[in-house]
Amino acid sequence: MPLSHWPPVSVVMPVLNEERHLEEAVGRVLDQDYPGELEVVLAIGPSKDRTQEIADKLADRDPRITIVPNPTGKTPAALNVGIAHAKHDILVRVDGHGALTDGYITRAVEVLDESGADNVGGVMAAEGRTPTEMAVACAYRSRLGLGASTFHQGGKAGPADTVYLGVFRRAALERVGGFDETMHRAQDWELNYRIRKTGGLIWFSPDLSVTYRPRSSLSAVAKQFFHTGQWRREVIRRHPETANKRYLAPPVAVILLAVGTILGIIGLITGNSWLDLGFLAPLGYALLLLAGSAVEGRYLPWKALFWMPLVCATMHVSWGLGFLVGLRERPSTAG
Repeated sequence: MPLSHWPPVSVVMPVLNEERHLEEAVGRVLDQDYPGELEVVLAIGPSKDRTQEIADKLADRDPRITIVPNPTGKTPAALNVGIAHAKHDILVRVDGHGALTDGYITRAVEVLDESGADNVGGVMAAEGRTPTEMAVACAYRSRLGLGASTFHQGGKAGPADTVYLGVFRRAALERVGGFDETMHRAQDWELNYRIRKTGGLIWFSPDLSVTYRPRSSLSAVAKQFFHTGQWRREVIRRHPETANKRYLAPPVAVILLAVGTILGIIGLITGNSWLDLGFLAPLGYALLLLAGSAVEGRYLPWKALFWMPLVCATMHVSWGLGFLVGLRERPSTAG
């Protein structure tokens, strides 16, 4: 039901090396047709491309856009500095490679009011343009790729552990001290955990959807997921009670694949046929990827379908290796 009074909102965008997507991302915010006042705060890191130039041009065109520097280039620092410069008490997080769907902010403010939540969010709708990106997007949305996460696959509205991006009440962020700047990744999950620990409510709504532009190469996917695995281990180190089967599956799979392959090689060298059975682990995994990709990617163009098993393997193995290796230097915890 429409609100009788639409509160002003601040959209905060952490931006680094986003020349490909920044203009689209900002444009989709400005085109939201939100009934209340809206401002956009771009927290720009030291980019190696034309991001700063593009941001400056966007700000020159529209007075609703403010640019603030983020010297560290780290996402949580960008969010905190952007929030500090934002004028309003409802804060909408948008990334530089995301595109809000029509009516996103209006509906998010309604859901925030209806649910009484501290943070609301919806579906991370991965969408690729090239065959590789299409395969990555499909892997994001499928059980074969990232499992059964609600904000990747959708689901019923209700309380959640975390949501994609988020529309926050400033009071909730102030209550928990904002984003932890030592969490260079997984900072949204960690923040939502602290909000829940203080009695706050995180709410998922399938009505809210953000188009996500995935990485465009296997090497970029591998780097992204390796770092994600490292930081997921850091979250579990700090909050052991958050460990679950979904997060532990990739490192366990990497161990089983490695052990099976090593045993199989030893079997070939020594002539021990029993050890040859170790090859069943990588063989079984390969067959699972091929069969699963054929099912999950059945609507993909054939060039994208070709990349699907390679993308899923890259996600799983990189994530698992990152988790097993962990961070080389543990950041000091905030506070």
